[in-house]
Amino acid sequence: MKLCMIGAGHVGLVSASCFADLGNEVICVDSDEGKINKLKKGAMPFFEAGLEELVRKNAKAGRLSFTGDLEGGVKKSEVVFIAVGTPSRENGEADLSFVEDVSRKIARAIEDYKIIVEKSTVPVRTGEWVKKTIKANNIHRVEFDVVSNPEFLREGSAIHDFMHPDRIVIGVETERAKKVMIELYQPLKANLVFTDIKSAEIIKHASNSFLALKISYINAIANICEKVGADVKEVAKGMELDGRVGKGFLNAGLGYGGSCFPKDVAAFTRIAEEAGYNFELLKVAEEINRGQRELFLKKVKEALWTLNNKMVGVLGLSFKPDTDDTREAPSIKIIDQLQAQGAKVRAYDPAAMENARKVLKNVEYCHDPYQVAEGSDCLLIITEWEEFAELDLEKIKSLLRSPIIIDGRNLYEPGELKKMGFNYLAVGR
Repeated sequence: MKLCMIGAGHVGLVSASCFADLGNEVICVDSDEGKINKLKKGAMPFFEAGLEELVRKNAKAGRLSFTGDLEGGVKKSEVVFIAVGTPSRENGEADLSFVEDVSRKIARAIEDYKIIVEKSTVPVRTGEWVKKTIKANNIHRVEFDVVSNPEFLREGSAIHDFMHPDRIVIGVETERAKKVMIELYQPLKANLVFTDIKSAEIIKHASNSFLALKISYINAIANICEKVGADVKEVAKGMELDGRVGKGFLNAGLGYGGSCFPKDVAAFTRIAEEAGYNFELLKVAEEINRGQRELFLKKVKEALWTLNNKMVGVLGLSFKPDTDDTREAPSIKIIDQLQAQGAKVRAYDPAAMENARKVLKNVEYCHDPYQVAEGSDCLLIITEWEEFAELDLEKIKSLLRSPIIIDGRNLYEPGELKKMGFNYLAVGR
């Protein structure tokens, strides 16, 4: 099929590349000329495992192309995906100005029947507004359908998630659009969940908010465990074996971050308020999430007594492993607070240091974890990169000024590190 993907961000670029790999002809459009030029040369605007190879492979095969010409991309395609940003406003609601602008441009470009698909994460009723906007600007008066097809791609495993989905949610209004979407996704042999458009839009926010709740819940349990002397990892193990609870998202730590969960929880809370419902449960989840960083900083202060002029080593800057994304990353707020109290910070991350440099100043960026540890008064583990779980701990101990590790991701067993002579502080253990 001939597809147009408007937006070359994480969702758009991964989806475009995967659709091309399934044999479709995909035009990826973005208004950022610099990004388009990079992509044409095979350079990635962000880190995602396997993406560079996938883009180059399909571009070389002629199935994937990049352009700034939205009108041309729309005219050549049967299905047009909207995958532009929907950033949060100060009050938590999603800024839909990019979606509106693109919808207007699509309407003016279409000359025959098209399916316009919401791929961006949008609040419920956005489909109605997209439809109204296209209808009002549909200068050629051609038929079209609007579809909601939210993405569930995790940064770091986005290609796998696209190719092996738990389910594909598709909100449609007509049989014509439904048949096209079935054909498009047929190669994946996935569970297709067809709903009305509003339900599809809510499924995305409801899913992400539930996972955020799960993370905040286990962090609340971790705080109780610390107070009574229990081990949250053992508690989580006992919980997740219950099929009603389920595995995943029960790792206590510094809370959720990134571009999705904080934004989606805030947006869903706002959506509920506008509908006349006070979603207190989500508000408390947000409070617990913020509180995890404060509790972690309290541990650092208690371990070092004073922070002024102390050298603090930080391992991990991205909000999660296997990505270079530092948006809403716990590391940013923690480092800001450390510096505000006079601490000096040196840090290392396998992928996110370039992005961290854009928002963090006066940080000494190191080549590896051992350079971070050398001469530091303590070592903080902020992101659970696999290489941090495999450190030569005897070497780390010899390099640190004081053998203090404060682990925000529970990578090590407390008993083992204490036997080695570390003052080891974890979360809920």
